[in-house]
Amino acid sequence: MKIIVVGGVAGGATAIARLRRLDENAEILLLEKGKYVSFANCGLPYYIGGAIEERDSLFVTTKESIEDKYNIEIRTENEVLSIDKENKRVKIIDYTSGREYEENYDKLLLSTGSSPFIPDVEGINEMNIFKLWTVPDVDAIYSFIEKEKPKKAVVVGGGFIGLETAENLYEKGLEVTIVEMSDQVMPPLDRDTAKILENHLEDKGVKLLLGEGFEGTENKGKVIKLKSGKKLETDMTILSIGVRPNSEIAKSAGLELNEKGGIKVDKFQKTSDENIYAVGDVIEVKDFILGTDTMIPLAGPANKQGRAVASNILGEKEETYKATMGTSVAKVFDMTVATVGLNEKSLNKKGYQYKKDYYISLVHPMSHAGYYPGALPMTIKLIFGRDGKILGAQIVGYDGVDKRIDTIATTIYFKGNVYDLSKLELAYAPPYSSAKDPVNFAGYLATNILEGLTEPITLQELKDDKSKYTILDVREKIEQVSGMMDKAISMPLTEIRNRVDELDKNKEYAIYCAVGIRGYIAERILKQKGFRAHNILGGYRTYLDVEESSKYSDLSTEQDKFENFENKNEDDNKEIKILNVCGLSCPGPIVQVSEAMNNLSPGEIIEVLATDPGFARDIKSWANNTGNTLIESSADKGKFSAKIQKGKGVEKAEKKATNIKEKTMIIFDGDLDKAIASFIIATGAAAMGNKVNMFFTFWGLSILRKEKAPKIKKDFMSNMFSKMLPKSSRKLGLSKMNFFGMGSKMIRKVMKDKGVSSLEELILNAQKAGVKMTACQMSMDVMGLSKEELIDGVEVGGVATMLSDNDNSNMNLFI
Repeated sequence: MKIIVVGGVAGGATAIARLRRLDENAEILLLEKGKYVSFANCGLPYYIGGAIEERDSLFVTTKESIEDKYNIEIRTENEVLSIDKENKRVKIIDYTSGREYEENYDKLLLSTGSSPFIPDVEGINEMNIFKLWTVPDVDAIYSFIEKEKPKKAVVVGGGFIGLETAENLYEKGLEVTIVEMSDQVMPPLDRDTAKILENHLEDKGVKLLLGEGFEGTENKGKVIKLKSGKKLETDMTILSIGVRPNSEIAKSAGLELNEKGGIKVDKFQKTSDENIYAVGDVIEVKDFILGTDTMIPLAGPANKQGRAVASNILGEKEETYKATMGTSVAKVFDMTVATVGLNEKSLNKKGYQYKKDYYISLVHPMSHAGYYPGALPMTIKLIFGRDGKILGAQIVGYDGVDKRIDTIATTIYFKGNVYDLSKLELAYAPPYSSAKDPVNFAGYLATNILEGLTEPITLQELKDDKSKYTILDVREKIEQVSGMMDKAISMPLTEIRNRVDELDKNKEYAIYCAVGIRGYIAERILKQKGFRAHNILGGYRTYLDVEESSKYSDLSTEQDKFENFENKNEDDNKEIKILNVCGLSCPGPIVQVSEAMNNLSPGEIIEVLATDPGFARDIKSWANNTGNTLIESSADKGKFSAKIQKGKGVEKAEKKATNIKEKTMIIFDGDLDKAIASFIIATGAAAMGNKVNMFFTFWGLSILRKEKAPKIKKDFMSNMFSKMLPKSSRKLGLSKMNFFGMGSKMIRKVMKDKGVSSLEELILNAQKAGVKMTACQMSMDVMGLSKEELIDGVEVGGVATMLSDNDNSNMNLFI
């Protein structure tokens, strides 16, 4: 039997080895259009960054080694041009000689894989525009970096390859910006888990431009054009927009394809032609969860298909490839992200509805026992059906993520459900796990939901219907010092049994703690006393992950400006006490810091080491609100440190005060002329080295409204108020001589004719200059606006935020 295999990476390479092991006498010919076979394409980004130091390490084996070991003929740089399935013959071109020739086959295996999508836009063929898919691709990128010494790079696409490439370019010393058309990175994740990753990327210094389309380049690839009209300067660009199946020869041969160009195969990997088989990225597979047809290009499934198909080609014992569940994992700087099965977005597109067809379990366990050094947090999102069937999972964390996703994937494969997750007996020792493994915890919450012990709500549910719920914060008061959800009532769990008389059984309560455990306990207490109560999934940590940026490295900026650098050595010479709270979850770290500070004398310094991300975000607010000084903070590989001085360091503040250059502007009106004046002043002040704070309240919020805002579910009054406000900055009128809107059009024309930037350009310039724009939360509630309706980059704060900015400013304007 003569077998021709087309494609020598992943599925094809696995298939030829298995074919030879099963049949020593078969004639096997492998045709590969590239220069190399069996290379580690998943390792290519890490060669750029230097984690893989030697280029030769990218090659799993060599052409000569495979030929010698398996007695197989391999022809590289030989591409199949067409298939004559009636005569069982393929037409081939040898690129080394330019010769075209034909080969007959008895059985043909297509493992042609996929290729990166390259958009047909201006400037796409410039010398500094790259894709990353093959060894020649990585050679070109590596050579360009070594020779041209680029400073800035743009990665188009925020999927697995895009994020890995961004990380490794950053490790190489480049300033990196990721441009992603979707509103999030990492498509297999849902928005809530993706935000954790986005916060981490930004904390590391990677810039994110989400919801932006790539429109091409200009100036010899030095400028990237975006769909919004914005432009980015860059020295090099990597395209990682997605992949397309290499199915052209299959299509020409008349093989059956799906609408995406994937080759249709049966469970034995046979195509619509009985003598042609196919494996890998080029084929359509069955979704393991729903049984529907889909495309999931991953190396693991490709290799398994390659192994299974060999026996079928030879006509021996039939081996089936059931389906693909999409188990995947990636390293993104210090974090690991992993997924399996379906996410909420996929389910929603297929008509599945939350709480009608599926539920969510969201937990924040530690990687191993908290009392053993090095325990780090992770977030597990488990999606499951009303019958307990596991539909998918997403995990983001620092350690132990891979083995947890594999445990869930294995459970799915063997038809296990959430009850099985709660009962799994998994290996335990303090350095590796807890007696109740994180996977068990995800199962516990899921079973509690199915059994009606808890009726949790998501943050999105709370945002969609704020008026329905009264929010209770059941954390301890020492934790609440660092911040609370807007309009939350303080009722610590340790007090709740004695304070139930303060609650109203006609109200519906939404409860939160740090990560969800105490919130669940409070929910159970209230329900058994006749109250309607719901635990907020993920607690305050999820709220911070989703609603706020977590730039840990910027935690101390407000207090740092009071530090007199001439006296820095004075602090360096002071004895610094160490407090190690690694492994503790909220409220542990803050409680221990508070106790330790009580034992210090004014001016003494303590260095706190922690692994709880909540601590990293809370410590600055805690220090401010307790009269202490955060001297510095840092984050590295999931571990956080903070140096805190007891007291405010008044002497330093007095010495430094004369150097403060900070301006605060309160924008009350929403008139076009006043908005223009506000932003001209703001950008001018920023250009002179001032820190500028703009606080928008009431009618001024109209300036910040998105022109194309998403639809938000609102109550009647909120809907009426928001409809009466101008829809965006382009709809603002003049304070005088508006003439039913003609005045604003006239002033815009005059500004354009005189070369004066438009209001929208002024806003963009202000953001680029670092002007801080804050929308008043109270005014937003009154005016019926939500954060999603405001332009990107706007923070949401309360009066305390404005007053804090005022206190630090040497000029305040009310407009």
